[in-house]
Amino acid sequence: QVQLVESGGGLVQAGGSLRLSCAASISIFSFNHLGWYRQAPGKQREAVASITGDGSTNYADSAKGRFIISRDNAKNTVYLQMNSLKPEDTAVYYCRIYRIGFDYWGQGTQVTVSS
Repeated sequence: QVQLVESGGGLVQAGGSLRLSCAASISIFSFNHLGWYRQAPGKQREAVASITGDGSTNYADSAKGRFIISRDNAKNTVYLQMNSLKPEDTAVYYCRIYRIGFDYWGQGTQVTVSS
């Protein structure tokens, strides 16, 4: 059974930083979409950032200039560096790995930003 384990969430003051990690129990080398998503209370899950197999990245407007997604294929891990955090970034953050025929999600890690 494939597992994605997120870590690095927690409580931080506005303006602070967190680094989320998503460790996969399988090789991520062949997955061409690795992404971070978030869901705030009462809201739909939304995409935050993604990275492809060749390293191309894409960010939600709310994340541009503040968040950085990266991948380490040797460690089978995806990262999300979050800087200049705002209270509106408070949510459960999920990682996802996808390729045709395979779509896996983690259980989520809570990020809370206090004002």
